[in-house]
Amino acid sequence: MVEITRLFWKKAFTADNFELGEVHSAELDLSTWQITSLYVNLTDEASKAFGFKHPYLGRVTVCLPVSAVKSIADVAMLNQTLEELRSLRQCKD
Repeated sequence: MVEITRLFWKKAFTADNFELGEVHSAELDLSTWQITSLYVNLTDEASKAFGFKHPYLGRVTVCLPVSAVKSIADVAMLNQTLEELRSLRQCKD
């Protein structure tokens, strides 16, 4: 078992070893007490790769379902490449 705050600020890398950004927070399903998605603050390079305009202050944040995560240790490794992540649907509020 891992304390949830230990997930935050870990670097996230795609399956093709592209640095996506840092894990910022997580979404928890209160009925099952399971994490359903991770919110990742994108690097400037990742923002450009996805076609997002970088805000003047702050970062672009994306929501990734936990099904896109391969493992989390020192870093969060995703099981999808940058190209595959482009077709991933956004998380819903």
